[in-house]
Amino acid sequence: MKLNIGETIKRLRKEREITQEEFAEVLGVSCQSVSRWENNFCYPDIELIPIIATFFDISTDKLMGIDEVAEKKAVDQYLNDFQSAISVGNINECIRVARAGVAEFPNNYALLNKLMYALFVAGDDSGNIPDWKENMEKYDAEIVTLGERIIKYCPDTQIKFEATERLAFHHCETGRKNIGRSIYETLPSIWNCRESAIWWALSEEEKLPHTRDLIWKAYNILSNSLWELTDLVSAEDAAKVFEKIHILDDLIYENDLPNYTWCATRYSCFYAKCLVQLNRFDEAIKQLEFSVESAIAFDNRPEEIKAYSFLLGERVRKRTDFETADSRPLREILRDKWLAEKEFDAIRYTEEFKAILEQLK
Repeated sequence: MKLNIGETIKRLRKEREITQEEFAEVLGVSCQSVSRWENNFCYPDIELIPIIATFFDISTDKLMGIDEVAEKKAVDQYLNDFQSAISVGNINECIRVARAGVAEFPNNYALLNKLMYALFVAGDDSGNIPDWKENMEKYDAEIVTLGERIIKYCPDTQIKFEATERLAFHHCETGRKNIGRSIYETLPSIWNCRESAIWWALSEEEKLPHTRDLIWKAYNILSNSLWELTDLVSAEDAAKVFEKIHILDDLIYENDLPNYTWCATRYSCFYAKCLVQLNRFDEAIKQLEFSVESAIAFDNRPEEIKAYSFLLGERVRKRTDFETADSRPLREILRDKWLAEKEFDAIRYTEEFKAILEQLK
């Protein structure tokens, strides 16, 4: 069995911001010895193993990497429990699971990233968390500390970039937009990212699934950007944008767009709100009827959903893949939140609108 003592020493030493010289002085060895350990040229003398383990407050087994398999199994269970909790908006359980995982594995960056995520979501005002504002203030410093630690020390590029983006957003949300922007600017350009550049290095078998996955991600980026555009233009122009979103969806899904998605419900409802502002009431009602249908389908979706289109291939999505800060069923969110907005007052007392609300009970 390969021992990873050198890699573990190097990681723990850097996490604690200790130089090789300082570490060597603590152990009474030369700096060259520490360097040779960390570069896997040799191992520390056996009598130093318990001293090093005690210094880093870990077991000798963990220092030597003997319990890696057991750790991975335990970490995977924590991550699965976290995903199950966030898929139904149980943010307090997310925090509990993440804290328990970090307490057991304090240097596992996947768990540290989940803890940062859970604390961040606890301050999300778009869900049904009553004390979201207090949470944003309460967890502010911890979110920043976790984010900065992950960015500085995490060897996993994907986790590091997730934490970078989340930390930047958190700074913007808490009134530190200049700091958030400076962090955002450290992220790579979309033109230089892995997905768009690695195609040339792929085998022939890898190219088709990779290209379809890239189309899926590009579709989501474009769709989200169009959504953001609807908030920046007039109602008349927003209606045109919604029509473009519909065309894009039909292009990607070949006129067979799944109606069991959260986005399908939201799209139809917000498009209807725009149509009401333009006095296109009959069209608005049709969109709301589809929104209701989508919400009910989403709440009753199976544990695993498969969809296929020529451009995307087969896409598989588990029920627990959905992540939310709101523990309510989608039809309840639609009824009590989105349809309660003042823009619907113009049709609120019509028989058609009342029938829509009745379906959502």
